[in-house]
Amino acid sequence: MKKLQNLFLVAIVSLLTISLNAQSVDEIVGNYLENTGGAENWENVKGLRMNASINQMGMEIPIEMVQLKDKMYTKISIQGQEIKQGVFDGETLWSTNFMSMKAEKSDQEDVDNVKNELAEFPDPFLNYKDKGFTVELMGTETVEGSDVFKIKLTKKPMVVDGEEVPNVSIYYFDSENFVPIMVHEEVMSGPGKGMIMESKMSDYQEVEGLYFPFSMTQGVKDQPGQPITIESIELNPSIDDSEFNFPESTEEENN
Repeated sequence: MKKLQNLFLVAIVSLLTISLNAQSVDEIVGNYLENTGGAENWENVKGLRMNASINQMGMEIPIEMVQLKDKMYTKISIQGQEIKQGVFDGETLWSTNFMSMKAEKSDQEDVDNVKNELAEFPDPFLNYKDKGFTVELMGTETVEGSDVFKIKLTKKPMVVDGEEVPNVSIYYFDSENFVPIMVHEEVMSGPGKGMIMESKMSDYQEVEGLYFPFSMTQGVKDQPGQPITIESIELNPSIDDSEFNFPESTEEENN
């Protein structure tokens, strides 16, 4: 009887711990959304255009990134030439081959993964339960002198070589301002498989009532990252559909 009572107490304590953990992580997510402009304002975001620059070997390279609910592209300007990467028009995903400088379509697996990625827009934590995501508070740590909450965000699985693989991001939220200052994601395919990609964010600024990081560094964990300076962010931009179209001339050449 005593053993059964002990098991019952253990079960109750476990349930309470799970409940408190869930409440705590939801409070953190709620504070994050509120401190960056409020969930209602985030829900009004249908698209964004971001102009940024990276410094490559002493040369400033302008980058334009556009993301809508079902479309996206990245445009890189190098020596007066515009090169598009990661372009998705809702059905076709394509990029420019840097060697041949011709547009090439991606396979259906990559298309499906991009569709899942766009489903996170404008923020993966916004209505995350409705998206089928889960969040878990993994504890607290210190990142570059700042106390942070370590939160595990599990999204819908990706598909790599026909098999589902985990789609997990580890966010580090500043405990004072409740904004992410670092994100870790494991590379699940390609030459970098198994590596941890690290993104650091800072210099949060207001854009039409919402707050975005204007300084970022991206790269492999424990290695020097690539600094990215955000020049401007435009919410709900008007983008012509032709910007996402696969070049017809390239298709004709391939035929």
